[in-house]
Amino acid sequence: MAEIIQKDGTWVFDGDTLRLTPGRDKNVSLLRRELGELLVPLPALAGISFEQGKKSGRLRLRLRDGADPLLHATGGRLTEPHDPYQLTVEPDRYGVAEYFVDEVRNALLLDQIPSGPVDSYLLPGPSVPLSVSAGDGVASFDGERVRLEWKWQAEDAKSAAGPRTLPLADIVAVEWQPTVGLENGHLRFTVRAAPSKVPPKYDPNAVELWGFKRDPLMALVAAAVQARLPHPSAPAAVEDARPAEQAPAPPPATEDDHDALLRRLRELGELHRSGVLTDEEFTLAKQAVLKRM
Repeated sequence: MAEIIQKDGTWVFDGDTLRLTPGRDKNVSLLRRELGELLVPLPALAGISFEQGKKSGRLRLRLRDGADPLLHATGGRLTEPHDPYQLTVEPDRYGVAEYFVDEVRNALLLDQIPSGPVDSYLLPGPSVPLSVSAGDGVASFDGERVRLEWKWQAEDAKSAAGPRTLPLADIVAVEWQPTVGLENGHLRFTVRAAPSKVPPKYDPNAVELWGFKRDPLMALVAAAVQARLPHPSAPAAVEDARPAEQAPAPPPATEDDHDALLRRLRELGELHRSGVLTDEEFTLAKQAVLKRM
């Protein structure tokens, strides 16, 4: 077993699992404290490194793509203080850190763990229920539905609609974006059949973040929801995401079908001329009919 204890946290490796426990030092971020202890199975690891510095060093874990819903939901945008897979190491523990790295690397080699992406989450994500208040709203998740409630600072477009409840079955994607410079961050949910392109400030499916202390906690909600969505690399998800041009060609139309499709084309033309269909809608509908002829 390998172990390293620092103010920033404690990492323990037993040969099969890494146990990452955040420290109690005041410099440990709120996100890491709320996330709590993480158990990282060896198959979730792609590598480990140690970087020495004059005042302190840093241990870094590199997880396989798609192994952790937190990293997937945040898109690699977690800044250094909030990244649970980094550990600050004091100079008098550099030797311990190097030994720790050797032990993990040897285990990866012995178990022949590949470093490539995975098609299922190997970490469970944050536990639920959870609720976070930040920016212009409060986001809660109980494992089955997301509830968004608005603060008085929220825009009228959100406040007027009242609290919003999104069943997990209706959510197809989640995105967390931190505040960068003068650009606000957000937590946004993409809802099935109703995607929104409006700015998060006005989007009733998004909480806008303004760069305050609790903003990173919204990443916990994002990760908890992401962990319960279909993995983007799972076979079913890949099949659903296949471009239309790669889809199997429809069977050729029979003579009766051909007449029906001609009638449909005439109907579409009439709808277009009367203004019911826009140019774009008419073009798409016509192409769909022609593909079946």
